[in-house]
Amino acid sequence: MPEALRTTRLRGIEGRLVPYAWPWARDNADKIAAHWERRRAARPAMFDGIVLLSCACTVEGGIARVDLFEARFSQFVAYRDGGAFDATVANAFAAIVPWSADGAVLVGEMGAHTANAGQLYFPCGTPDRDDLRGETVDLAGSAEREFAEETGLSVPEGGAEEWILLEGEGQLAFLRPVRFPETADILLARAEAHRRAEADPELAALRLLQGPADVDPQRMPGFVRAYLAQAFG
Repeated sequence: MPEALRTTRLRGIEGRLVPYAWPWARDNADKIAAHWERRRAARPAMFDGIVLLSCACTVEGGIARVDLFEARFSQFVAYRDGGAFDATVANAFAAIVPWSADGAVLVGEMGAHTANAGQLYFPCGTPDRDDLRGETVDLAGSAEREFAEETGLSVPEGGAEEWILLEGEGQLAFLRPVRFPETADILLARAEAHRRAEADPELAALRLLQGPADVDPQRMPGFVRAYLAQAFG
């Protein structure tokens, strides 16, 4: 497991939208604009929309409470790509970790037109305004929405909602492992059929991971490697 990441088991997540003036974004406006132009030159399909980033997170009684604020995607990308994270702002996101009935994990390979082209991780995304319910940020709902959009799969009803928080590297990764009734081959076939039917799929492919040998340290972010190190023992 990457040493910088801390693991916390949770019963739930509560998110709220708060006002926040981001000093780093204010002080680095010119660098952000130049970085965005370079990124857009390589991937013109990238869109500078509004995303929600975390400016505070506390855990008490197994519940994570996250404060999030609105930022431009260009600001987030420059901050993330710079790799020098402060103690306040983090990319807080939630993801479904889909397990098949026979013990495989499904991951997606990001498409060439995306900001994370070629990376392998659980279908998910940085929360945005679609995840707002008034002043509440529905992080759990964001995980299910992104998962359904990218795989066409729905989370089975009745399962316990348990989360694992992996914290570090400028991220708060809230992962919800979910066991599906289908075997690995069937689960993959259903998700791939959905992906191929999309006009402009975000994923280039979907893959099954069945053990430590399938972990790709070059293409998997730290939170994925950390989770899989625990899951595969």
